[in-house]
Amino acid sequence: MAQTSSLAETNTSSNSTLKSITLRIARFNPEHDDAKKFMEFTISYERWTTVLEAILDVKQHFDHSVAVRYSCRQATCGSCGMIINGKPRLACFTKISELNSNIVTVEPMNNFPIIRDLAVKFERLFDTHHKVKPYLIRDDTEIETSAKEFLQSPEELEQYIQFSNCIKCGLCNSACPTMATDSSFVGPQALAQAYRYVADSRDKGKDQRLKIIDDSHGIWRCHFAGSCSQVCPKGVDPAMGIQLLRGYMLGFKS
Repeated sequence: MAQTSSLAETNTSSNSTLKSITLRIARFNPEHDDAKKFMEFTISYERWTTVLEAILDVKQHFDHSVAVRYSCRQATCGSCGMIINGKPRLACFTKISELNSNIVTVEPMNNFPIIRDLAVKFERLFDTHHKVKPYLIRDDTEIETSAKEFLQSPEELEQYIQFSNCIKCGLCNSACPTMATDSSFVGPQALAQAYRYVADSRDKGKDQRLKIIDDSHGIWRCHFAGSCSQVCPKGVDPAMGIQLLRGYMLGFKS
């Protein structure tokens, strides 16, 4: 049933420049629902209003039980990933005015178990992230030697710097068609992070990581659809990282 925000009505009467959209929110509780349903709300917005702000308006004025995960509101924590008008996006980073639609539909991310409504479980992503050993591996440390830091040239930093921008929002895994068909696939997020450390000149764990991902459900399971790179809000290119990892696996890189 469609509902109209009283705040929207008040704002519209005082400021004729405000526009309104129909916000469709997917509602589903796996504990007692058999299928997903949508609730519709009429929300006013300005050119800078984000989808997350619209959802929070619904929680404040209509239904506080809408489940949504969020935190920083500045595209840094990666908490508010969801499907917005059919595409994985961060709700806090997506302005309603940029969607060019009078209807905004929000759904939970694909390839993640649903907790309730828009909130999903991240256990699989965290498990695969930990699996690739996302930290520097060295036999020596600055504590055991006289070295105080491991220096890198700008060229060495450039090899991996974009991959260090990953905020673990899960959008790449949500967009990945292989994640939908293979429950054991390590996923683009973990593979991109594996490359981030393999390409780091300070790291000595390359052989360990390559052995971990050299698996039928690892790097060779990727079909190179490229969907992961298209949705990353931080400019990380997991598809390129996976291809560069394959270069190490096949001996083209050392």
